[in-house]
Amino acid sequence: MEKVMAKMVVYHLLMLVTVAMTSILVESANTNNVYSPCSDTTVQLSDGFTFGIAFASRQSFFYNSNQQLSPCDRRLSLSSSNSQISVFRPKVDEISLLTINTSSFSPDSYGGYMVAFAGRKYAARSPPAFVANSTYTVTSFTLVLEFKKGRLQNLYWKRDGCAKCAGNSGFVCLNNQDCAIKTSSCKNQNGSVDCSLGIQLAFSGTDKHLSVMNSWYEVENLRQYSLYGLYSNLKNSLTGEYSKIF
Repeated sequence: MEKVMAKMVVYHLLMLVTVAMTSILVESANTNNVYSPCSDTTVQLSDGFTFGIAFASRQSFFYNSNQQLSPCDRRLSLSSSNSQISVFRPKVDEISLLTINTSSFSPDSYGGYMVAFAGRKYAARSPPAFVANSTYTVTSFTLVLEFKKGRLQNLYWKRDGCAKCAGNSGFVCLNNQDCAIKTSSCKNQNGSVDCSLGIQLAFSGTDKHLSVMNSWYEVENLRQYSLYGLYSNLKNSLTGEYSKIF
């Protein structure tokens, strides 16, 4: 009887330890409970981090025509202008591919430019990036989020010229930095091309514990590949296999 009781006690203790360890693992997976892109926070590796991308005309992102402000700044009045906002929450220091479905959304209808942003008191925003007009559409981007001691300092679009579309007659090189296709070819313009936006996301700098974020360097080492291209190939492959069933 004593042996049975002892086994039950040990088993109970093991269950408590397992539950405690599970709770620790769940809690350590994310310590950032800030979910608004217009709020300030500091993060550590593996936290979720919320930021936004606003679509509007280039001039809409400037106050008094010459001072670029964050879309969170009410002086811009983006909410009352022709604009759209997408919000994302990737894991810190993980290479991510963000996609924006354009089957029912035409970036050129909302000014054709986008700005990535996060924070209010410590507001950070990217320069406006051209996405689309009535003639051309850019579908592939790389965005780097730069942190210092866990606080976002900067967002910037990293461009590698037009190497990935060189020799492809379906693309046009804009300003020697962006590969673009004709907007009339897009499905949302009754064309045949899926012009959904693909944004390769990477991190650099340090988290709030001064751990170094390495995903940007990993992207740099893989610049000869396109994550969006890999995603498109996978999507087409899955779609093709799926269509064979019916």
